[in-house]
Amino acid sequence: MSDHHHDHAHDHHDHGSHGGAGHHHHAPPHRMTRAFGVGILLNITFVVIGVIAGIAAHSTALLADAAHNIGDVLGLGLAWGATVLARRGRTTRRTYGLRRTTILAALANGGLVLVAIGGVAWEAIQRLGDAPPVRGGVVAAVAAIGVLLNGAAALMFVRGREDDINVRGAFLHLAADAAVSAGVVVTGVIVWQTGWAWIDPAASLVVSAIILASTWRLVREATELLLDAVPAHIDPQAVEAYLAGQPGVTGVHDLHIWSMSTTEVALTAHLIVPWHSCEPTLLAELSAEIAHRFKIGHVTIQLEPVGHGEACDRAVAGVV
Repeated sequence: MSDHHHDHAHDHHDHGSHGGAGHHHHAPPHRMTRAFGVGILLNITFVVIGVIAGIAAHSTALLADAAHNIGDVLGLGLAWGATVLARRGRTTRRTYGLRRTTILAALANGGLVLVAIGGVAWEAIQRLGDAPPVRGGVVAAVAAIGVLLNGAAALMFVRGREDDINVRGAFLHLAADAAVSAGVVVTGVIVWQTGWAWIDPAASLVVSAIILASTWRLVREATELLLDAVPAHIDPQAVEAYLAGQPGVTGVHDLHIWSMSTTEVALTAHLIVPWHSCEPTLLAELSAEIAHRFKIGHVTIQLEPVGHGEACDRAVAGVV
């Protein structure tokens, strides 16, 4: 139905002060930029240490852990780049700017974790039958450095992970590396004390399974966002019930709720109302309340006077 067939009232309301899923109130941009930079630097440092120590100690576990950290460097770089691109302004062709790159980065980040886990698990399976002798003490000491470095980096993303799956992806990357390194520490100590080399690959498989479970949730959520699904923290039925319950509203249709980025949510809806309810104040009040109740910062509402939609349909069909 074309806009010129009937009168519309639109409102695009962006609330920068309400917080929630649509805003960065937990993690200011400059803090996240610093966190990404420090995280990349720490991971590169551990990769160098892990490769050198792994070769010296004849430890494939340390080499696998270092390879996992290389994946983190790439993942953090993707997430950092997407965060920077998301702040770029809109253009005449890209009216939403580049916000959605944060969703793509979150999905790529999760994919990198899955690939890294697959590599570690494959190496562990190969070693179960014929585990080579390793210098357990060196393995434990170097892996402990990995726990400290990755743990410190992960802490920088704690405050922003609940509101942004892109930041959550970075957090999971770093937490996963800390967990892997912790498993390698335990393994190194046990092998050092007992000489049971099979403990190394067995522990790697357990840690990989734990990381897989948490990462799969990230990949699934990012895929849902790419498909314009309603964000998990919003109940679409509750939003529709709220709109339908407004004074004078007799119907709600074409309700759409989707993520513009990993932190911003948008809503569009058509409300059927009496003629006298088509007032700008109604739109402003609804937009403000939706932002407050449901944390949806970009709201566009179209008002349709009762009976006007049917008249428009008849006009389009050629029935007068």
